[in-house]
Amino acid sequence: MTILPSHVKYVLLILLSFYTTLSHQASSLPNPRLQKAYFALQAWKHSINSDPQGFTSNWYGYKVCNYTGVFCAPSLDDPHVTTVAGIDLNHANISGSLPEDLGLLTDLALFHINSNSFCGTVPKSFNKLGLLYELDISNNRFSGNFPSVVLSLSSLKFLDIRFNQFKGDVPSKLYDLKLDAIFINNNLFDTSFPKNLGNSPVSVVVFANNNIKGSLPSSIKNMGGTLDEIILMNVGLSGCLTPDIGSLKKLTVFDVSYNSLVGMLPESIGEMKSLEQLNVAHNKFSGEIPPSICSLPRLENFTYSDNYFCGAPKSCLKLADKDDRQNCIPERPAQRQVAECKAFYSRPVNCLDCSPPPPSPPPTKHWLPPSKY
Repeated sequence: MTILPSHVKYVLLILLSFYTTLSHQASSLPNPRLQKAYFALQAWKHSINSDPQGFTSNWYGYKVCNYTGVFCAPSLDDPHVTTVAGIDLNHANISGSLPEDLGLLTDLALFHINSNSFCGTVPKSFNKLGLLYELDISNNRFSGNFPSVVLSLSSLKFLDIRFNQFKGDVPSKLYDLKLDAIFINNNLFDTSFPKNLGNSPVSVVVFANNNIKGSLPSSIKNMGGTLDEIILMNVGLSGCLTPDIGSLKKLTVFDVSYNSLVGMLPESIGEMKSLEQLNVAHNKFSGEIPPSICSLPRLENFTYSDNYFCGAPKSCLKLADKDDRQNCIPERPAQRQVAECKAFYSRPVNCLDCSPPPPSPPPTKHWLPPSKY
């Protein structure tokens, strides 16, 4: 029989409280933890500028477990003591800020406030939330540098700060945390991938729509035992894809579209036997697509449009969902103009571990792909 860690049991208990009346059984005389929760939540209520749906309209009195969006459960260290263990104000359209007083909620395991209009920064007092398991502040108006306070949250497993206005560097220490999911997409980060990226044990990571310059480090191969999805769309990647990505044996989704990647697709992609979705569109890839890629047993969608591929095996045409438009593939519809393909192949690819394309072919009426790579 599998024995769940205590923190996981705690989160499951909190989720169960969504469907029970546990949160309505607090004593009329609150225990000290609920008293602290009362002060924290009242401070938060006074930091709210607008609550059009009235989520916090019943946030008065000491019975905080009756507050909308506040969920209580027995504390981990004393099951006879009720405490505030979860907050869920998703999709409430609330505007305001997060006060430092929220650090009083020391038993909090879930903090979900996505799809609101909260602004400012994440309070430094969050470093007192040693049991926090899930932090979701996505789809708000938070700004400033990366909320470094999350780096001190030893129990954190799920981090979602996407669709905000965070900027600057992403600390390399983030990838040393024992997280299961990282969502930092659609911010204003201006950074690069550190060498320790592969230290992260995440199953899902989404970096899309930031400015993360450079190329993927070879350490990404160390994520092969856990990584299931990685989204790198429109992050400013350049250079060649490292062949080390072939070590990501459990990966099901790989998206590097809308970047400036060059060279040929690594043969090692054909070793990613779990891959279902592969998107390399809108780059500057060239050469022939390795036959092993389109023969992957679980591959359902392969999007490789808007590149400079000069050949694709017939197995690619058999995929249920594919897109090969705007390449240089002979006898395929909606390809680039002959002159554009010739001009591209006349310029060598200057990329470590990538062979340059051959010299420009002689003039012909129709585009003919190079014979060797």
